[in-house]
Amino acid sequence: MKPLLRPLSGLICLSLAACSALPFFGPTGTPLPPTASPAPPTPTSPPLAASVNGQGISLADYQAEITRFESAQKASGTDLATLGDYKKQVLDSMIDLQLLAQGAEQAGIQVSDADVSSQIDKLASEIGGREAVGAWLASNDYDVRSFDSALKVEMLAAAMVDKITSQVPESAEQVHARHILVATQSQAEDLHQQLANGADFVTLAVENSLDLSTRPAGGDLGWFPKGYLTMPQIEQAAFELQPGQISDVIQTPIGYDIVEVVERGDHPLSPDARRKLQANAVQSWLATQRQQAHIEMFVNP
Repeated sequence: MKPLLRPLSGLICLSLAACSALPFFGPTGTPLPPTASPAPPTPTSPPLAASVNGQGISLADYQAEITRFESAQKASGTDLATLGDYKKQVLDSMIDLQLLAQGAEQAGIQVSDADVSSQIDKLASEIGGREAVGAWLASNDYDVRSFDSALKVEMLAAAMVDKITSQVPESAEQVHARHILVATQSQAEDLHQQLANGADFVTLAVENSLDLSTRPAGGDLGWFPKGYLTMPQIEQAAFELQPGQISDVIQTPIGYDIVEVVERGDHPLSPDARRKLQANAVQSWLATQRQQAHIEMFVNP
């Protein structure tokens, strides 16, 4: 579910302190009195890493997010060299968060300053008070402005994710199928012929299938909806069959498969299947928004 989006637990963890409401940051300085000198020029806008429908992602925020990501990976023992183009993935994630936040606002979802302050107070109480929040900010490359902005964006994004995922039903058309996975086409063709001659599918699966997770149960895949299996070739074949029918030999990236459909119809989604469909729904929504949005990138990650 690439990650294309921070897990919702991460959205909450990032909410440790939007700090415009917290007094422990100390004074912000005394404003200078006006002078008789000419009006100063318009302040130069900070450099951007990207722009999403005219809303900027600052270069400073992007660089700080890279630093946080690298620190987290190193702390977990992950070698950054094994992560590929992770800087682009970080920027893509920030763009996706902006798209979700903008979608929330367009849907009439609002996050007020009071909402942000309430979240800060809650989290501050959970981690040991406001001083602990301040220490967390300092150790995670946040200042008041950047964290306040990040917190609001992620609260809006989380609300939009909730809106999208709530639309996934609790039941859907599904098939109950089983399969036999083998390494070679010739073996698959031989098993297919045995099935055509009346051999028992369950017995052949137990004796021959390379899928150790389903072989003891005769290749049983259980009930699943469209968009759930990791092998779309098997899923597509299953949904083209009626109960009692057996597929042709199917080539997949890991071998050769034969599928039999046991039952099909509207069936309650398992918790895991519903989570997968919800993740698919978010990915699909983001893909559509990316096609329609005006996105500019000013860095080459």
